[in-house]
Amino acid sequence: MTDSLRPQGHHRAPLPPAQPASGVPTPRSPQKQHDRQDHNRDDRNRQDRDRQATPGKQRDSFFDNAKYLAIVLVAMAHSWEPLKGDSRILEGVYTVVYTFHMPAFIIISGYFSRSFDMRPDRLRRLVTGILVPYVVFETAYTLFKRYGDHDPGMTVSLLDPWYLTWFLLALFIWRLTTPLWKTARWPLPLALGIAMFGSVSPEIGNDLDLQRVLQFLPYFVLGLCMKPEHFQRVRTRAMRIASVPVFAVALAIGWWAVPRMDTAWFYHRDAAQELGAPWWTGPVMVLALFGCSLLLTACFFAWVPRRRMWFTALGAGTLYGYLLHGFLVKAGDFYGWFEPRWLHRPLGEIAVTLVAAAAVTLLCTRPVQRVFRFVMEPDMKWAFKRDAAELARVREKSERREKVPA
Repeated sequence: MTDSLRPQGHHRAPLPPAQPASGVPTPRSPQKQHDRQDHNRDDRNRQDRDRQATPGKQRDSFFDNAKYLAIVLVAMAHSWEPLKGDSRILEGVYTVVYTFHMPAFIIISGYFSRSFDMRPDRLRRLVTGILVPYVVFETAYTLFKRYGDHDPGMTVSLLDPWYLTWFLLALFIWRLTTPLWKTARWPLPLALGIAMFGSVSPEIGNDLDLQRVLQFLPYFVLGLCMKPEHFQRVRTRAMRIASVPVFAVALAIGWWAVPRMDTAWFYHRDAAQELGAPWWTGPVMVLALFGCSLLLTACFFAWVPRRRMWFTALGAGTLYGYLLHGFLVKAGDFYGWFEPRWLHRPLGEIAVTLVAAAAVTLLCTRPVQRVFRFVMEPDMKWAFKRDAAELARVREKSERREKVPA
């Protein structure tokens, strides 16, 4: 979900050294030494720009770890849905996890969308990496429910995303609007205002799942506004220590709120009136949940490892795990896998949690990525023409490589 950084500035090649007379040795003059230093410095700068322009060569382990851990929490929470009705403790934990797991994922998505603009190559990646998978998986999930759940009324509609596919559609819309947020003077307050407006507008309806698009928008915009030092502030030992009592209090509040609060508030898919609440509670809940989500997300980031771990490489395949694990969860619903009574007891709930974590981990691995890359990251060169600017960049890069001595 990241976009490559566009190289900035112009490369100025050093002047060629003067040619000495044939057979006459010349000492290295200070000017020539200075030219050589400039040449080496330019080479290093060029190599740094090339590394930045090539996605995937240098990845921050922290973000890959965060994406993997967040997607594991997503899969575990989905596996709890058929079980949580029998356990107040599990319902409370489910509520706490739902407070921050998607906000954390969306904030990271916004952070890596900062460089997005309307450049043709980035628009192509947006279409092939987000829109095409949305069309494919929305169709696949709809057909899976129609025939797996024997629901003849379920028809394919790309305007009404079902289950997990809402995130792809929302990400597509958010990323398209990125240039607008980058030019706004107060982007985050504006995004919060839009989210609050959505929370009191039931007439928006279900088309494009716009309620979620609008109510989750502030997290994406916050990610756009963040800088590396903002993440550094939460990755401290003091923050890790402070996060322990914060999570303990959150779990206690989650347990207390189970019989007193509708869990649907955490899905951000309905207006206040649709939840049977007064209209004014919509904006209040948007702000309250935004504050709670940011607090728990910061505590979550504090515990994300910074170094490379055994699961770091899986961070590059989290979208695969996200879209594919839903078939397993829904199959469990359709075919009665969650019906045995022992699964609704503490040991059974722990077993389901471990199976969900293991399953989504496998779905993020490289073999799975290779199998499904044709629909998740299709090349589709046949559908797009190469613009002149891209051809010029490729030609310039090729010429620079030829000039660099081996």
